[in-house]
Amino acid sequence: MILGLPLLVLQAGCNTLPSSGPVQSQITDQQKNPKKNTVGFRIIPITPELVTLLHQEQPPTLASLESTPSTPSQNDQIGPGDDLQISIYEVGNGLFNGGNESHSTSSSQDLTTSTGIGGAPTSGAMATALPPVEVNAAGNIVLPYIGQFHVSGLTTTQIADRIRAGMTKISRAPQVVVRTTSDQTNSVIIYGEVTRSGRVPLTPNKERVLDIVALSGGATHPAEDTLVQLTRNDRIVQAPLKIVEDTPEQNILLQSGDRVQLLYMPRNFTVFGASDKISEVPFSTPDLSLAEGLARVGGPSDSRADPNAVYLFRFEDRNIAQKLNVPVDAGQATVPVVYQLDMMNPANFFLAQDFPMRNSDLIYIANAKINNFNKFFNLLSTIVSPGITAAYMAR
Repeated sequence: MILGLPLLVLQAGCNTLPSSGPVQSQITDQQKNPKKNTVGFRIIPITPELVTLLHQEQPPTLASLESTPSTPSQNDQIGPGDDLQISIYEVGNGLFNGGNESHSTSSSQDLTTSTGIGGAPTSGAMATALPPVEVNAAGNIVLPYIGQFHVSGLTTTQIADRIRAGMTKISRAPQVVVRTTSDQTNSVIIYGEVTRSGRVPLTPNKERVLDIVALSGGATHPAEDTLVQLTRNDRIVQAPLKIVEDTPEQNILLQSGDRVQLLYMPRNFTVFGASDKISEVPFSTPDLSLAEGLARVGGPSDSRADPNAVYLFRFEDRNIAQKLNVPVDAGQATVPVVYQLDMMNPANFFLAQDFPMRNSDLIYIANAKINNFNKFFNLLSTIVSPGITAAYMAR
């Protein structure tokens, strides 16, 4: 009985000493206990199949928009809301010049260089600049003597040809120049964390995402912490700005009507448990693996950690959770999942290098069971050693 007393004291002491977190058996037991597992988390071992699944289920990026069937805009078509400047050249007393000699050909030479000329003006022709015309919501314009006709989807050259064709029977050798003074159709909206938000016109040069960001003065935060969100029709896709910069296929062509938003999204992960560094750590790179995350905090502590039990806590997307056979309630967008890495298996080091981390992930390195014994033994030595030393000195 006397010999058993120290063992009981030792066991009780081990169970009451402070710890940096639960050991592996406690995490496993709590998963099975509905009273303690109130959030309903599940422990999923990290396997090659899991890593493959996570890579396959990555959210769509900007490049996915180019895989959808659509006709890229040529960035030179007219649409509702655009303002047109129309100049008409007529020989002699035409419909519009009225014989007014002040409208001379020499005063309108600049107009002849604009887009949409339906042939060069005849020598001695008079030029008349009509008041600006706005394309209405139906895509039509109305001109004196000519009437209404549809221009939406046409280029300025095609519109000039149609106006000229409509005047051939009522004017002598008419020539027409059409240019755009306000282009609402061939433009994109950019806003968010950029120097200048607003509407940016697209040109036949076919601007890409990075072109529009540059034309807006650039992002106001580092590319690693900036997310590009592109809205096209009914689709919304995202990608870190740094990936768009480093990956040419993500720097896609923009189309009329696109909306580009730059979001300040600094990504971090946290580390708890038996690690030499308990902290919140920024990603600082477009992509981060579990192995890189562990390395940034010094990895599991040699003296305290259980390398069999490295856990990553995450609110996982419901689609992935369902494929992992984790119960998902109706309307539940994310599911608490705990991924477990056994670092005593050398093959799992390769998996850790390929396991993708996400924003707000939490890494927990479990304490080794022997750790509590060592703590109690050290505490007991601290208490007993002075007494032993004093008794020795009293001899």
